[in-house]
Amino acid sequence: MGPTSPDRRLDGNAAAGPLSELFAIDLTTATATCGHCGGTAALAAHDVYADAPALVVRCRGCTEVVLRFAADARTLRVDLSGARLLVVPRPDATAPALTEPTSSDVTSGT
Repeated sequence: MGPTSPDRRLDGNAAAGPLSELFAIDLTTATATCGHCGGTAALAAHDVYADAPALVVRCRGCTEVVLRFAADARTLRVDLSGARLLVVPRPDATAPALTEPTSSDVTSGT
């Protein structure tokens, strides 16, 4: 059974509970851009594998890892190395919308 076997796969909503320990907002509506294929989708639309030592979120387009999350009694760890960009909507709907940074903004740190 490979890492993307359908009988292990859950939808991205399965990540909401564990990730709420680290983030005070609901991340299922956040948009993640895959660092491998460039596909963009709501976190809830990604595939989640929750039966490993870490929660693993994979891109449905290319099946590469976008996010890993693990917790123990002392620490919470999140690995976003497979995500090019994570855009989280503000909980306050009246807040002004921000434009998504371009790839040059992300690489230059601006």
